[in-house]
Amino acid sequence: MSPTRQGSGEKGATGDAAEPAFEEALARVEAIIERIEGGEVGLEESLAQYEKGVEMIRRCRVLLERAEQKVEELTAKMKQDRGGE
Repeated sequence: MSPTRQGSGEKGATGDAAEPAFEEALARVEAIIERIEGGEVGLEESLAQYEKGVEMIRRCRVLLERAEQKVEELTAKMKQDRGGE
């Protein structure tokens, strides 16, 4: 199963159950933004939520970088295979 297609109950791309898949990390960021913008939490909790959001954004970037690298590898392999025809 692809790392970006995993559900919340499965391990993330690194195999660490504590690290969410891309979609879950993105959903967490969106939920944090809604809570902060909606005034649902006080200042201290807003800062704590913001910090969690930053962690999730970092996670998303790592996963996107891995996906981009994989696409580049597959594209290079496809071009190499076509060159051998």
